[in-house]
Amino acid sequence: MTPRTALGALHIGALMFGLTGVFGKLAAASPAVIVFGRAAFAVLALAFFARFASTSRWQKLEAVDWRRLLLSGLLLAAHWVSFFIAVKVAGVAIATLGFASFPAFTVILEGLIFRERIRANEILLVVLVSIGLVLVTPDFDLASGATTGLLWAVASGLLFALLSLTNRASSGRIPPVQAALCQNVVVALCLLPAAAPQLSEVRALDWLWIGLLGVFCTGVAHSLFVASLAVIKARTAAVVFALEPVYGITMAWLLFDENPTLRMLIGGALIIVAIVVSSRLSGGSSKKTVAVQAPSH
Repeated sequence: MTPRTALGALHIGALMFGLTGVFGKLAAASPAVIVFGRAAFAVLALAFFARFASTSRWQKLEAVDWRRLLLSGLLLAAHWVSFFIAVKVAGVAIATLGFASFPAFTVILEGLIFRERIRANEILLVVLVSIGLVLVTPDFDLASGATTGLLWAVASGLLFALLSLTNRASSGRIPPVQAALCQNVVVALCLLPAAAPQLSEVRALDWLWIGLLGVFCTGVAHSLFVASLAVIKARTAAVVFALEPVYGITMAWLLFDENPTLRMLIGGALIIVAIVVSSRLSGGSSKKTVAVQAPSH
């Protein structure tokens, strides 16, 4: 893969991640069914990639690896469920922007958990994201669907930050595709009891949206991200994936007539600028989760 094709693959992956909320809204099913189906289809896609496209050798997992994968799978399941609740309650745009707060949570939690000094650019990231979220919030009435949905989306960002740090703790031993496949198996098993009674009521068209969500927005997008990192710097990948909310909001505007207000656009712009600036100033260190963790919502 050349740098040009890798950059193109990154943009395609970012677009696919941006379509996550769109497919979640198109599917007239509960968040539990959507997440179960997404994980099941993602397992098939990732297994195909691991078998025919991946060059990484799978590692034999020890007990500590299984515990971390179980924990990360539980966090991923909670993260996805909260995100799709936000989509159903508040729409794609607000859910996507609320989730985009995850780098700020990652910075704060890294400082607390790993006792790392928070740098000036990371403080700027937290401040800009916080201001952006305030602007994105239509009002502060908890009875409002938009506000409730944004809170669910921010919770999704927090859960993803915890997932990122869990992955960081086990990084370097388990290949990314192997870890993602195992995590999706855990997600599918966790959601099966809640989803099973509803599966017979899911329409064929909804299975199509869920299948596209699992195969393209999870399996293919994650695989493109991993493959492109072989020739693209991590900070470049982070900048490209900062465009994900732009793709998501644009598609929501075109398909669902979700017209963002000027205040929401300003808030979203602050959040995106914060992510881009932080990733550029970080110097591309592979140690920083903000720079290397692909969105997986």
